Amino acid sequence: MKFSDYHYERPQFESLERNFKDLLEEFRTAASADEQDRIFTRINELRDEFVTQNSIAEVRHSIDTSDEFYDGEQNFFDEINPRFSQLKDLLFEALIQSPFRTELEQRWGKQIFTIARLSLTTFKPEILDDLAAENHLRSEHTRLIASAKIEFKGQQRNLAGMVPFEVSTDRATRKKAAEAKWSFFEANSKAFERIYDDMVKVRSGIAKKLGHDNYITTSYARLLRSEYDAGGVAEFRAQVREHIVPAVQRLRERQAQRLGVDKLKYYDELLDYKDGNPEPQGQPEWIIRQAQTMYNELAPETGEFFTFLRDNDLMDLVNKANKAPGGFCISFPRFDAPFIFSNFNGTSADIDVLTHEAGHAFQNYRSFRFPIPDYYWPTYEACEIHSMSMEFFAWPWMKLFFKDATERYKFAHLSSSLNYIPYIVAVDEFQHYVYANPDASPADRNAAWRSIEETYLPFRDYDEFGFLERGGSWQRQSHIFAEPFYYIDYALAQICAFQFWQRSIEEPQQAWTDYLRLCDAGGSLPFLELVSLANLRSPFDKGCVQSVVASVENWLDTVDDSQL
Repeated sequence: MKFSDYHYERPQFESLERNFKDLLEEFRTAASADEQDRIFTRINELRDEFVTQNSIAEVRHSIDTSDEFYDGEQNFFDEINPRFSQLKDLLFEALIQSPFRTELEQRWGKQIFTIARLSLTTFKPEILDDLAAENHLRSEHTRLIASAKIEFKGQQRNLAGMVPFEVSTDRATRKKAAEAKWSFFEANSKAFERIYDDMVKVRSGIAKKLGHDNYITTSYARLLRSEYDAGGVAEFRAQVREHIVPAVQRLRERQAQRLGVDKLKYYDELLDYKDGNPEPQGQPEWIIRQAQTMYNELAPETGEFFTFLRDNDLMDLVNKANKAPGGFCISFPRFDAPFIFSNFNGTSADIDVLTHEAGHAFQNYRSFRFPIPDYYWPTYEACEIHSMSMEFFAWPWMKLFFKDATERYKFAHLSSSLNYIPYIVAVDEFQHYVYANPDASPADRNAAWRSIEETYLPFRDYDEFGFLERGGSWQRQSHIFAEPFYYIDYALAQICAFQFWQRSIEEPQQAWTDYLRLCDAGGSLPFLELVSLANLRSPFDKGCVQSVVASVENWLDTVDDSQL
């Protein structure tokens, strides 16, 4: 069934709630593990239907944020999702209390019980209104970002539409484009700061009602981090400061030489080569045809998967007016179908986002075989291994997209993947500061961000653009608003993806076999067990970051980038 044919119907929540609770009562009084297993399946069918309708509304709202009907449906789900979460927690309580837990663990694995335990620490009925308020603030932020209408070169453009000008070979154009983009954030900075301040206060209030020290504890539990804590993440950030920041400094110096500038400015960072970044050599439909060839040749499993996406119109890829920014993958469990959302803009990022989100979608597509919705996706840091590694598994087919510029693309792609990590950990450290100091003023937060930025991005030069010099650049990072503490997962996953990159060169068949095993495990194991399952080294291991970065730098050093 094509996505356009998916029937949307607002869930009748009172009926859902009644059926859910009736089944829960049957579950609690069941006389055997077999009976509880059957009832659990029926409960999960209700969960899948609700999530599917929520996802349909979210995608259609994201495709056109000006659509009044789906804007209303998004508001409905903002209100009702906390009540749905409450039902899930009642289910989790019943799972934890099951007299047949040992037998159920043998059938389902232990991870569902870990998920249940952590989830129960993040909910009480007293926070229902707070959760709804948090959801409304997320939606308000999405609408604000999507409202960007930037006058540039005689046209109104949204944020994605500005990217081609930010990578212009003309430095004056790059500077003007960057200033125009950041002027949107500066003009709306009070709105961004107010939304974020409200979010921080709501979330900190939730933490207090849950009996947590602060929202850091709450968020780690929400993210189902069962194997590491904030201390472990801080040690990982220290590895990044020691080994990756100096490596990125060296890469930025090489970039300045390639561009022929004395000092790299913030508006130079997105341009890799003086005569322009490599671009896909065709329009979106052409890109999709090349991607089909690539996935057909990569593996039978990926060929089948990508054909399924194409045949069922499960991608909306091109930037357009009123479309929400960014890229993401979401799923419709009732149809065993993932969906890819992005904003193609004619740059190499179109290929990056397609292969990245295809990694997410492929894992999800493979994981619908699980009878447990909680296993359709793993925790975020494991999810990002699938996506970032898929970017590298696609390397042998980049010639389909970039033709003679393929080697230029590979060097830029690998170096940018490393360059991005210090920014990621800066965002993470900033969020730890924010939620450890929830009463800090917007000015305090901006100052803290600027200080952290100078630690992890010492090369960054804002060329006296006041808003950025005062610490305003964090406001463009949607994860800070919508998904607190998620961002570090990209850095953890990138260290794992670099290992797959190296292995895909040295032992491609074994690397792919391990990647497929990782995808097939879905969310049935916690992060570090999934890493081990894929024969990867944990990014928390002492020396891991240093070793991985050395491999990446060694490859980059073999390339004479001045000749690319």
